[in-house]
Amino acid sequence: MKATIDWTGKASFRATSGSGHQVQMDGPPDHGGEDGGPRPMEMLLMGLGGCSSFDVMSILQKSRQDVTACHAELEAERADAVPAVFTKIHLHFVITGHNLKENMVKRAVSLSAEKYCSASIMLEQAGVEITHSHEILEG
Repeated sequence: MKATIDWTGKASFRATSGSGHQVQMDGPPDHGGEDGGPRPMEMLLMGLGGCSSFDVMSILQKSRQDVTACHAELEAERADAVPAVFTKIHLHFVITGHNLKENMVKRAVSLSAEKYCSASIMLEQAGVEITHSHEILEG
């Protein structure tokens, strides 16, 4: 897996993935940025959410659950000192579908957290406390 980062002026950078996709990152105005994209630490948090959401949906689809939407809400706390690393992250999944089985949704979230989500497991090994919750909506 490869990626490149190119400075595009002030506190702005363009990230390009090995598969050719691009994301613009930018710093806040008080750090020379123009607020034209997410911060690098926000990208890390979004990457965790994407990784875990991908796993949850894959597991639910393989379990033949009729999912119509998957929404993940992430909330993170960072250390007060430099480096301001993540100390705690909570992922809350809102899974919408028809006749979803509670045990299948719970299993999908657990398997992602404990076995499949590389981002989550890597951050936990670095000392980040990661918790998960979920809710099911009919529809």
